[in-house]
Amino acid sequence: MSDMPKRYLQTVVDRLTAVMDTQTAAIEEAANICAQSILNDKLVFTFGTGHGSFAAMEMFPRTGTVTGFRPIVESSMISFHRVLGDAGARQYRFIHAQEGYGTAIFNSHQTDPDDAIIMFSHSGMNAVTLDIAIAAKEKGMKVIAVTSIPHSSSVESRHSSGKRLYEIADVTVDTGVPLGDAGIEIPGVEGRTGATSTSIAVAIGHAINSTTAERVAEAGRDPYIMVSPNTMQKERANAHNDKNYAELWRRLKAR
Repeated sequence: MSDMPKRYLQTVVDRLTAVMDTQTAAIEEAANICAQSILNDKLVFTFGTGHGSFAAMEMFPRTGTVTGFRPIVESSMISFHRVLGDAGARQYRFIHAQEGYGTAIFNSHQTDPDDAIIMFSHSGMNAVTLDIAIAAKEKGMKVIAVTSIPHSSSVESRHSSGKRLYEIADVTVDTGVPLGDAGIEIPGVEGRTGATSTSIAVAIGHAINSTTAERVAEAGRDPYIMVSPNTMQKERANAHNDKNYAELWRRLKAR
């Protein structure tokens, strides 16, 4: 039998253990920023391109997440699963490297200086991600990066600022995922398998989200946590989540 399942899963465990051992303080700091924005009736935007968008979308609305997180989902940045044809991989590869497009995305959302934003990007080097990080900083928002310093510090920025995401962010949570992301070699095969950047980023995102919930509750406020409707108490869960959506709308309509 192959030992590949255990090799891959052990790689994920090892990287999560490294995050737990080295990044807890950064996660706490990020959560404190998020909680402060939410306690001030503001929002915490989340953004990522490509596979980084998965972590951004996990932050709300899904079971266990706090109302006040607000994913920015740009369809041209996430819908390249068809690979060929409309909105395919080649279009994505071109678009996410176009400076100025991220600024347009950011300006399409009504942001506030007291908002925060979490940027998920393994490489932290591409133009759209850096456009948004810079625009958020100029707005006065706190920027949180979930990125790989081992990868990002080994590559040059693809933005005219010359910066990489971790050099712009107020707080950086380092995934520790190595250059190139995938880390398992198969003899005789070109390229490596076993990418972990997405799973580690999602785990970090939920650690920030959970810690934010704790901070909001410690301040005596309801974090409006989403609950699962896929139980025997579906109607009760839906009513609870509708209350959360109403809370989100309250924050949005004040803008």
